[in-house]
Amino acid sequence: MSDARVRLGQRGEEMAVTTLARRGYQIVERNWRCGAGEVDAVARQGAAWYFFEVRTRRGREFGTPEESLTPAKQQRMADVALTYLAEHDLYDVDWRLGLVAVEMDRAGRLLRIEVYDNID
Repeated sequence: MSDARVRLGQRGEEMAVTTLARRGYQIVERNWRCGAGEVDAVARQGAAWYFFEVRTRRGREFGTPEESLTPAKQQRMADVALTYLAEHDLYDVDWRLGLVAVEMDRAGRLLRIEVYDNID
């Protein structure tokens, strides 16, 4: 992965976490990894646990951030979430998969940020 793509992803994740915190989510973990994969942000709001993927795009040449979240990636997210819950003895909790879609223009200015807190 190119340095520019890594920087874009990191910038998108920073914006996403800031937005989630402003909306009342408590960020519990960032970039949590296990054998099943990685989740960009683990958050809580009330009693519910959220496992957020952040997708950042500059322009629409390769589609929207939402379009980049494939069914296979969603399944990996669920596998990571279940591993996280098991490793933290969090049984019988309300949990959801989420997506934060970040879109920027070619100059790197934020165009939009959308939080989807219950994808399936």
